[in-house]
Amino acid sequence: MTGSLFKGNFWSSDILSSIGYETIIQHLNNGRKNCKEFEDFLKERASIEQKYGKDLLGLSRKKPCGQSETNTLKRALDVFKLQIDSVAQSHIQLAQTLREEARKMEEFREKQKLQRKKAKKNYEQKCRDKDEAEQAVHRSANVANPKQQEKLFVKLATSKTAVEDSDKAYMLHINTLDKVREEWQSEHIKACEVFETQECERINFFRNALWLHMNQLSQQCVTSDNMYEEVRKSLEMCSIEKDIEYFVNQRKTGQTPPAPIMYENFYCPQKNAAPPGKATGSDLARRRPLPIPRSLPDDPDYSLPDNYSLIYQ
Repeated sequence: MTGSLFKGNFWSSDILSSIGYETIIQHLNNGRKNCKEFEDFLKERASIEQKYGKDLLGLSRKKPCGQSETNTLKRALDVFKLQIDSVAQSHIQLAQTLREEARKMEEFREKQKLQRKKAKKNYEQKCRDKDEAEQAVHRSANVANPKQQEKLFVKLATSKTAVEDSDKAYMLHINTLDKVREEWQSEHIKACEVFETQECERINFFRNALWLHMNQLSQQCVTSDNMYEEVRKSLEMCSIEKDIEYFVNQRKTGQTPPAPIMYENFYCPQKNAAPPGKATGSDLARRRPLPIPRSLPDDPDYSLPDNYSLIYQ
């Protein structure tokens, strides 16, 4: 599995190069950014769920539902109100769960941040030690220049001894540098192992958090649908005939219709019932004028209407 390990794939042949380390750090920073964005998403989703739950709860409790309905339809509306209330409560509970998941993500992110700082601090200290050792080697090499030694020492023996001493010092610094290099490589491997462990933990934690969130949303849909199914079942029990019958029995005002309107002739005060189909009630206003009684020229009981005479006494 060497091809999949950080410590086997982030080297550089240049001892002064830190490209492998920088590549890993950049990747870890991007991963940390993704975790932060998901954490913010959970917090925002929690706020939305909380508001939706409260709004839905407020609507279900704002006004009693179905007061004017009767019997089976009223029971269905009561079930509807109860289940909507339960859906609202479940959204509020989901909001609390999402906030808890966001808190866990934040704690995990802070934990990785501290571990990364510790590994980075050790690594950078070893890099500084390596740089100082390299500078010491260059200074020693300059002092060990034979021409400069000849100018400083007159006698060849003294010069030779000084060169040998400088060469020994140079070799000592080389050995020190190589020792530091080995320590740096060892620390680089340790840092890679820590970073790889962190990345495995991050991917696993992030994957599980996303999986859990999807399960929570699916469960919310199932819970809501179960509550809506209760409303549908209640609506299936709704009977139009029973509701009509219930309303009639509870609110009926009587079974006797108005009596027939009696017809009374102005000239003949005998009351007769209006024949079927004739105008009654409001139709009286549209009734034709009363008929003028017929009178004969020799009839002593009536006078001609044209003469406006009184009835013959």
